[in-house]
Amino acid sequence: MQAVLRAGIIAALLAVAGSAGAQTSESVPGASVESLLQLARERNPELGAMRYEAVAATERVLPAGALMDPRLKVELQDLTKAGEQGVTLLPANVGGTAYTLTQEFPWAGKRELRRDIASLDADAAQGRERQTWAELAARIKALFLQRYLVQASQRLVQGNLDLMLQLEKVMQVRYAGGLAAQQDITRIHVEHTGMRAELVALAGEWRQTQVRLNALLARPAGAGLAAPLALRVLPEPSKLEFSVLSERLRSASPQLFTESSRVKSAEKSRDLTYKSRYPDFTFGINAMQRQSSFKEWSLMVELNLPIRDGVLKSQERESEAMLAAARSRQEAAVNQALADLSDKLAALEAARQTEHLMRYSLMPQADLTWRAALAAYENGKADFATLLDAQRQIRQASQSQLKAQVDAQLQLAEIERLIGEDV
Repeated sequence: MQAVLRAGIIAALLAVAGSAGAQTSESVPGASVESLLQLARERNPELGAMRYEAVAATERVLPAGALMDPRLKVELQDLTKAGEQGVTLLPANVGGTAYTLTQEFPWAGKRELRRDIASLDADAAQGRERQTWAELAARIKALFLQRYLVQASQRLVQGNLDLMLQLEKVMQVRYAGGLAAQQDITRIHVEHTGMRAELVALAGEWRQTQVRLNALLARPAGAGLAAPLALRVLPEPSKLEFSVLSERLRSASPQLFTESSRVKSAEKSRDLTYKSRYPDFTFGINAMQRQSSFKEWSLMVELNLPIRDGVLKSQERESEAMLAAARSRQEAAVNQALADLSDKLAALEAARQTEHLMRYSLMPQADLTWRAALAAYENGKADFATLLDAQRQIRQASQSQLKAQVDAQLQLAEIERLIGEDV
């Protein structure tokens, strides 16, 4: 019996390690997180909408700095020639026709400021697109890790269930020989019934992750996904130092890039508001047609008079307040991003250390406990409940190790979301 039990435990531990992962066709995404990310970049509708918005914002830059369209005015005068004829709309038959062509010219620097504002708004739109992708990638990575955890948990539970079924056969033999109690058989039934219920719950969670991933990939809910094969390798500790990642965050974070663009846009908007104190000019040329000839020409200049000082000052105070608000939002975003980065790094390190303890301390201890309980049970010095408790300890240690591995990967995905790129 001891050889049978040990074989069952070895099978369960191998299942936890993920050595039994099934091979899938390359045409079905899901085996690696990279295949899911590539498909999402191509097909996710939310990301596509943000991409089109960024393109639209870029197309606004040129019109923002362009001159207004010239205006042509045609004025027919003395339609009846002092009552000598009926009303006519032919320029050559009226008393006179005035043609006026005008063009508006803003004060020097206004067009450049408007173009700069539109360009910065386009930068902000591109930053929002990058931020949308960072958040989408983090969600996909989290679902991939959830599927990996569910799959590994299924292998672990199935391995333990197989072990319980083997134990049940052995216990039935012992019970027939009067070497085991009826309650031992009952305990085994309770154990493997609970495991079957857990497998049912894990199967439901597996289907839920499939539906959620397909929704992000713009695929039918029931479309097939390959089983995850392996987790990514965690970066070296030197790449996960706060000083290194904080600099990358400041330079690459799409959220901080967006906030910086908004601050610069607010600065340009303030400068444009102050230029409202200077007038805009309209130049025009006028030609007068009498019958079929042009004999009168004139030039004109028109300008607005920004003399409402109270209105101007109110607009200037508004622009200053909007700039201060943008700077405050930027500062808040930086502080929050750095705090989140520090929090995720601490959680990643805790998960890494937990996994190390599980692998090199708790798992060997649980194995020794199991061996001791098995030997004591065979010699009649321990009851079957002690053996089950020892087996549960191995299972719990395996699950804790698996969860610590996945949690470290989740924290890494959150760090990459903050930075906007892979570590």
